[in-house]
Amino acid sequence: MKRPFVTRFAPSPTGALHLGHAYAARVAHDFAARSGGKMILRIDDIDHTRCRDEFILPILRNLAWLGLNWYGVNPNDVTTSCITNQSISRQSHRKAQYQSALKILDDLGLIYPCYLSRRELNELLSAPHGLPSPQVRTDQRSQRVMTDTDQLLSSNEQELRRTAGRAPAWRLRMNAALKKAQQMSPNQLLWFDYITGHKLAKPEEFGDVVIARADIAVSYHLSVVVDDALDGINLVTRGNDLAQFTDLHRLLQTLLGLPVPEYCHHTLICDASGKRLAKRDSSHELDDMRELNNDPENVFAKMPPLPELRP
Repeated sequence: MKRPFVTRFAPSPTGALHLGHAYAARVAHDFAARSGGKMILRIDDIDHTRCRDEFILPILRNLAWLGLNWYGVNPNDVTTSCITNQSISRQSHRKAQYQSALKILDDLGLIYPCYLSRRELNELLSAPHGLPSPQVRTDQRSQRVMTDTDQLLSSNEQELRRTAGRAPAWRLRMNAALKKAQQMSPNQLLWFDYITGHKLAKPEEFGDVVIARADIAVSYHLSVVVDDALDGINLVTRGNDLAQFTDLHRLLQTLLGLPVPEYCHHTLICDASGKRLAKRDSSHELDDMRELNNDPENVFAKMPPLPELRP
């Protein structure tokens, strides 16, 4: 095992944590602890449309109860009065850094504004004729990917929407981004997962992905690579449902000149029917488990063992 690992647990305060979150936190915590490293706690609260501060304190209390302590915290201090003094990162405090990263991409000529809503885009793409069409193809994951979506609106219509105060989403122009990445680094875009091994990134399968949403001025993809660099993360542990996005993140790391961490995409916790746990699954909430049973070992007993890391 590489030493030391700097990992992170990054919950969003959109509801109560459940058993799946506990497992993700344990993976990050134990890999860091066993390697002599540290786990960073980051609150992913950039989405102001869904996140609520009221959910942050229960997150801290549940982690302290489970014994999954993060870097710089005294578990005995996890109280309402000192919540602002906890050693946690918060996305909502990093808006300037996200905008700086977006400006880098803009200065490179790699992003463009898209004034179409998702509904409008779907309607225009399904129109039988008479409209300009972006490149649309099906990737290996059987998803429709699009490029040059700005061509679906005339320049006059785009200007009308801009002057009316409509905020655009910003898309990464994938073909140009791939060419720029090749110029910046002639080596292949590779990343390493401690479970599945070395991977060749294929970000082109995402097309012109939204890199900054209209409502929050950033996206998960942009914020996560900036956050991990700011926090000094060298091992990203997260659910294997997010593994596909690492191809895109690897491209952004090259374009922004950010360090490339290693990864561990672990299994997800599912319910009795095999369905992935969600925050609406109240029967698995940690708040209830903490109040009903003060023995975290009973919680850990419900989890699979830690994944085996390949050399």
